[in-house]
Amino acid sequence: MTETRHLSWTKLAAFSAPSVPMATLGMPLVVFLPEYYSNDLGLSLALVGSVFGLVRLLDIGVDPLVGALMDHTRTPWGRFRPWLAAAAPVIALGVYMLFMAQKGVGPVYLWAWLLVVYLGLSMGGLSHMAWGAVLNTSYDGRSRTYAWIQALTVGGLILVLLLPALLSQLLHVGSGGGMRAIGWLTVALIPLCFGLPLGLIGEPQAPPRAERAGLGDYLAIFRNGTALRLLAVDQLLGLASSLTGAIVFFYLEQIKGFTKGESEVLLLVYFLSALGGGPVWLWLARRMGKHKALALAAALYVVTQSSALLPPPGDMPIMILAIALAGLPYSSAALLIRSMLADVADQERLRTGADRTGLLFALSLANGKISAAVSVIGSYWFLAAIGFNPASTHNSAQSLLGLEGVFAFAPGILGLTAAVVILGYGLTAERHAGIREALAERDALEPPAAPVAAPQPAALMVAER
Repeated sequence: MTETRHLSWTKLAAFSAPSVPMATLGMPLVVFLPEYYSNDLGLSLALVGSVFGLVRLLDIGVDPLVGALMDHTRTPWGRFRPWLAAAAPVIALGVYMLFMAQKGVGPVYLWAWLLVVYLGLSMGGLSHMAWGAVLNTSYDGRSRTYAWIQALTVGGLILVLLLPALLSQLLHVGSGGGMRAIGWLTVALIPLCFGLPLGLIGEPQAPPRAERAGLGDYLAIFRNGTALRLLAVDQLLGLASSLTGAIVFFYLEQIKGFTKGESEVLLLVYFLSALGGGPVWLWLARRMGKHKALALAAALYVVTQSSALLPPPGDMPIMILAIALAGLPYSSAALLIRSMLADVADQERLRTGADRTGLLFALSLANGKISAAVSVIGSYWFLAAIGFNPASTHNSAQSLLGLEGVFAFAPGILGLTAAVVILGYGLTAERHAGIREALAERDALEPPAAPVAAPQPAALMVAER
């Protein structure tokens, strides 16, 4: 039987560190930066929206290409570490140029540097996720790895929510100063957080056989029923989460009557609850299996999302309780689906003889970007069609009813569908153990690949015995 060395919590924390700056960047790119370029830098809202939308559409096609390239990358330093190292300066440069921009910049400037940032995030996020898949190859060990990554991701989200509020209250810094502070924070965190895994964590030797991916390989993934089921659930839950995020401020302010500041506090409560929920889903995954834990999380999401309708307008204590309950399932999808994707990559390698770890994670990353784009476009078009205006305090009862439906019931339907679909997932812990044994036996008969250069003396090299 194959097994991997146990990773201490300190080493898992070091490996997961790049999630922090990528999270401190992720939310501003979606929530704060478009408003900043429109309100503070003077670009029209329609123009800013068009630029962001175009870049996101182009970015979706980048992920499968980068994933395929990673799958057949072979260097003395590993497959995924070089990509993570290359991503760091790309992200840092793009962040500096975007967040330190002055009045007078035009749409071409915004478009070009957004492309740079999103390319860096594709390289960094994808290499980090794929590296996590090979860092520990056991069924439960992978869940632990991605639980740490998700915990630091949520920690980064909390940090970026707190920073502008603290600067505003303590130093009376305006929105422009807050955006520059987020930019400087992200730039400062990148060398430290990316440097920790690059300097301290080793990458296991790649599998002996490395076959190049073509269009047929992409299509072959969709002939793998297990992969297709998991990617479908990934898309459904991604759409549900993105839809909620796209209109959460509209709902809290227009339906429940909270101010922008109170809504931000509620969002902070949501992510604090998500941080606490991560260990619960890790424990449940070990006890009942990943797919059953994911089905339970999706079902809980349906209940808690719908229950957000219950608190009376303006009742902050009850709303805090409802939002805290809604935050509990948040970490489950990223934690469990990533771990399950790594297991599916093992199944695919046994089935085809080719390692498609990077490609599978690229498809999942593209799923997330499609979800973000579809949820914003779809919800905003629907709300506009029924006459909802976020800037108005006198929206019609019909438009507010439509907003409630989109917030509470549309994500719930998606979550319920995901719970039903994932129950048919068949790659259990027992089946995965058999796959790892078969892979170890086959790999032992193959000529060894070029060895990976050892990291620093203090580094950890995780490899199958």
